[in-house]
Amino acid sequence: MLLLLSLTFIPAAMPPGNPDDPAPQTTPVDVLREAHGRPLPPPLPVATPPVIDVAVDLASDEGALELWRHGIGHGGINTLPLPDRVVRGTAKLKPRLIRIFIQEFFHIYPEHGRFDWSRLDPYMDALARTDAKVVAAITIKPKPLFPKVDPAVWRPNDIEEWQRVIAALVRRYSVDKRIVTHWEIGNETDIGEQGGCPYLIRKASDYAAYYRMTSAPIRSTFPQAKVGGPAVANANGDLLPEFIDLCVKEGIQLDFISWHLYADDPRQHARLADKYRALLGAKFPARRPESMVTEWNKGFERISVEEQAFAPRRAAAAAAAILAMTDAHVDWSFYYHLWDQVCFVEQFRPFFHDPGIMYHHWNEVPHRFGLFGVGQEVRPQYFIYQLLGQLGGRRVRVQSSAQDVRVLAARDRGRSAVLLVNYSLPASRDVVATIRFTGLTAGRSRLTVWRIDSSRSWSAKELELLPTERREIDVRSDFSCQVSSPADSVSLIVLQTPP
Repeated sequence: MLLLLSLTFIPAAMPPGNPDDPAPQTTPVDVLREAHGRPLPPPLPVATPPVIDVAVDLASDEGALELWRHGIGHGGINTLPLPDRVVRGTAKLKPRLIRIFIQEFFHIYPEHGRFDWSRLDPYMDALARTDAKVVAAITIKPKPLFPKVDPAVWRPNDIEEWQRVIAALVRRYSVDKRIVTHWEIGNETDIGEQGGCPYLIRKASDYAAYYRMTSAPIRSTFPQAKVGGPAVANANGDLLPEFIDLCVKEGIQLDFISWHLYADDPRQHARLADKYRALLGAKFPARRPESMVTEWNKGFERISVEEQAFAPRRAAAAAAAILAMTDAHVDWSFYYHLWDQVCFVEQFRPFFHDPGIMYHHWNEVPHRFGLFGVGQEVRPQYFIYQLLGQLGGRRVRVQSSAQDVRVLAARDRGRSAVLLVNYSLPASRDVVATIRFTGLTAGRSRLTVWRIDSSRSWSAKELELLPTERREIDVRSDFSCQVSSPADSVSLIVLQTPP
């Protein structure tokens, strides 16, 4: 049915003033005001975000883009194996390595000459079902070898027995089960229990001795193992550089070094990667050990509420750090962590001098860093790794006109993609990005945009990020499009040539 609406425009009275001035034009808004019998509010101004330029040169080739070097860390909190939903969700991300703790609460050596794998086996088997290999940090302190609960005691009462325990551990999970490929000796020994580890080893010479006696049975049991450490909490301290010097001086075999960093500024993550890459290159000119950031995340916060866990700023901070570490050529990084958990204090009491440390960290003021929450609910950070997996294998040149919008671009068999990370300190801003692609193959294509922001545009059931835009287009060799890039968001723009 066709509805005709007839509006009669009534000229307004001529206001006092110059009679030669033209009469004011009556607008539809004036008519609506009269029809409603009351004045309407003035229209709100539409704020247009600033427009930035992002130039993607698809004809360039900056080498292989190995984003699989960014893995995930997990554990150190309790003995619970990964639940099936988290296993399936992790497998979808296809990480090559997952870094874990083999903590004393697994009680693998309860008495002299007897092993008990009943708690650790299910834990390790769940990790194996993700199809990733494992970097395992050794933080066990068996009661028969360490009868006194004292984090400062790092030498077992029987070194040969300790080495038999380590050999049995390696045989079970590197030889028989083939799960662990990398063994990390210790965890944050520079701060001890504050870092979730029952060892406090502040001197590089002491750590080197601990490393020597622990690495020997690993290598003799599984010669293909990659062995390293010391997983320091403070990579700007003296322990790690002095340990590297001792390895050079004493001929200690070192396959990788490791450190941790929790910082909001992506430049801090890049600086450490640059520092140790240069140091290792200078100290080991023939064969450089790899660099591993075996724990990293944004800085800790003094408050902890559930809403923080879903704030897109956390995902943007993570993506910005990954881009910074990629540019700094870090060999491996491990976002901490995979699944948020509850700390059962009684599990720590037998080997921690102060188990209240872990109680505070995970029960009272939990960090809420997990890709999955305690209830297995998916968090925004999960989808960062999903987007990274869609970028492509060959890096191409890309430039952003705005320093606060970091960019990474790649191509791979008819697919061209650019990742935008809108993250800045102390705060971010909304922008619109004009993406200018050059070097395209002319013809039909499909443009798809995904974005991680406050809208939570994902399927929690399928663990898939939903597109914010998808359309068929016809491109020339040069093509431009505009996308919204809200503050604290991560966007992936993909051009896909149909088969």
